[in-house]
Amino acid sequence: QVDLVESGGGSVQIGGSLRLSCKVSAYNFKNLCIAWFRTPPGKEREEVARIQTGDGTTNIADPVKDRFTISQDNTENTVLLQMAYLKPDDTGTYSCAAAVGACRFAGRWYKFGRSDYWGQGTQVTVSA
Repeated sequence: QVDLVESGGGSVQIGGSLRLSCKVSAYNFKNLCIAWFRTPPGKEREEVARIQTGDGTTNIADPVKDRFTISQDNTENTVLLQMAYLKPDDTGTYSCAAAVGACRFAGRWYKFGRSDYWGQGTQVTVSA
């Protein structure tokens, strides 16, 4: 069983920064693939970043590659999403998800789905 609780969302001006936290309750924190997703208003959910907790390997989606970073705090079992130079297009509900095992296997990225663990989400609003 894996429980995820997001925090750190809020309202921020264009160009501002936010740091989101995903608190992970799991017996096997070092054997997880953790990803951050966002759901913009009226649009489909999209992945923005993921991290392999065992070795810290990360992958950041191209649209946010130069502005977002993902990291982990092993003392707190937390995965962080640092967002900078925020734009209105970054507005949405941000959720973290966890899958047991590898983020990438045999050259293919793991695809998160309903059978994985999901948090409730935290709202990020970027405005002028």
